[in-house]
Amino acid sequence: GLFLGMYLFTIIGNLLIILAISCDPHLHTPMYFYLANLSTVHICISSVIIPKRLMNHIVGSKSISYRECMSQMYFFITFGNMDVFLLSVMAYDHYVAICCPLHYTLIMRPKLCVLLVAISWLITKLHALLHTLLMAQLTFLSCSDTFINDLMVFTVGGLIFMTPFTCIIVSYAFIFSSVLKLPSAEGIRKVLSTCGSHLTVVSLFYGEILGVYMYSSSSYSVQDTVVTVIFPVVTPLVNPFIYSLRNRDIKGALRKLILRS
Repeated sequence: GLFLGMYLFTIIGNLLIILAISCDPHLHTPMYFYLANLSTVHICISSVIIPKRLMNHIVGSKSISYRECMSQMYFFITFGNMDVFLLSVMAYDHYVAICCPLHYTLIMRPKLCVLLVAISWLITKLHALLHTLLMAQLTFLSCSDTFINDLMVFTVGGLIFMTPFTCIIVSYAFIFSSVLKLPSAEGIRKVLSTCGSHLTVVSLFYGEILGVYMYSSSSYSVQDTVVTVIFPVVTPLVNPFIYSLRNRDIKGALRKLILRS
């Protein structure tokens, strides 16, 4: 019941964010374009894991077919990686808005925004396809050699993970260096409020990833189950609240959307 409620809140909350951005012309900007894509990814990543777990819980089963398992792994890797890629693109968008405000519209053109998202989708899909094909080559329930799989996880997976993370760190390093040069405290508060929601989501996302790697074990346990379920649930669930509660534009758009309906 708890996970069903959280899943429904996740879907409804992120759908409201997408509808609010789509219906309000004032929000047709690069920042909100990326936010709408992020909400879409959060709906998808929740829908990869939670419905199957809920169905298994209802019917009292713990099984999953081989084909379903492969599909679930492919889409989970795709949307999980897309999440971090979008966060890095949003960090770059904040960097351009704060450090190069006079050239923002020239740099963040609609074509570039679409291109960054399209490239992110291409990279994440190819990465997920690589791992899925390598996994499919292993013999089911056997002691197959997993050296190539492990090598790809640590090399390609590490590159996919560290590249967006480095982009986020570098972007915020430039942002904070620019903030420290601002003459007024009001300007500093305005900049920090602009980045606050994004920083919160980034911290939560990477905190969950660290939690998965720190607390998961090689043997199956209830704790491992909780950890693996929390990852596709918590961030997608709190994302609408973080961006709506701390953003006047989103709150205004949601209010207009509700009154219009």
